[in-house]
Amino acid sequence: MRLAAIDIGSNAARLLIQEVTTYKDGSFDFTKINLVRVPLRLGFDVFETGIISDYKIGKLKETLKAFKHLLNVYEVKAMKVCATSAMRDAKNSAEIVRQIDKEIGINIEVISGSREAEILYETHLADSMDTKYRYLYIDVGGGSTELTYFSRNVVPEKKSFNIGTIRILKDNVGLDVWEDMKSFIKLNAKSPLPLMAIGSGGNINKIFSMSKRKPGKPLPLEALKDFYKEMQPLSVADRIHQYGFREDRADVIVPALQVYIQVMRWAGITDIMVPQIGLADGLIHLLHQEMSFTSLMGTGKV
Repeated sequence: MRLAAIDIGSNAARLLIQEVTTYKDGSFDFTKINLVRVPLRLGFDVFETGIISDYKIGKLKETLKAFKHLLNVYEVKAMKVCATSAMRDAKNSAEIVRQIDKEIGINIEVISGSREAEILYETHLADSMDTKYRYLYIDVGGGSTELTYFSRNVVPEKKSFNIGTIRILKDNVGLDVWEDMKSFIKLNAKSPLPLMAIGSGGNINKIFSMSKRKPGKPLPLEALKDFYKEMQPLSVADRIHQYGFREDRADVIVPALQVYIQVMRWAGITDIMVPQIGLADGLIHLLHQEMSFTSLMGTGKV
């Protein structure tokens, strides 16, 4: 069975298609079939003017039409579509959602920051993590950062902050928001278990790839600091030339590093795991849960 998720973020829209295989013992696996990313950069409109421009609305519509064609080609059974920080803040988001539903037949759910953190947790990372640690999940996007403290068999503590890479580039993050994040981190950092960070988002994935570390190996905070010191003085053009970045990666990767470094410093964490998952993965896990529950309801087993 093929399921899909579309994540409409502040920097890019992503379509993730996964094959879900169910075994006789009731277990199942998720295998990535395709991931398509389109750098719409909605946040550059919203965090400056408060609305999404007609030009960007047009690009969003064309992107979703293309995604819909791919969904048909891959014979996807069901999907979820969510929009995050930029659409949350845009004054014209309700009208955009209405237009897209009417013209394209795709229903977009604009989710809150707290809901975003909950969906990220649906990837069930805690189930596969070492019980010797408590974890701080850090997801840095273009418009917001979601933080979740968790360990096995413990209710997670989570919160969303309007601190994102595009907001930082637009000088749209006040000192009070940073202080709020710091307070949350410090309040929850006390633990009898040692803390380990888990990072998600395109920027930390890119840094991990550049580090040449093997999957499953943590990335030290000192390595993040080294990348930051190396990249921060360079212009966007120089980052593109030196590292082969796309422009939409070259400008946001430095503020992303700034957020990861600051969060880890405040939490007293020295290493970060990078499992290369994100909101779209959580959406597919959530969709699968909902479909499984509906199926059980139909058999009368619930």
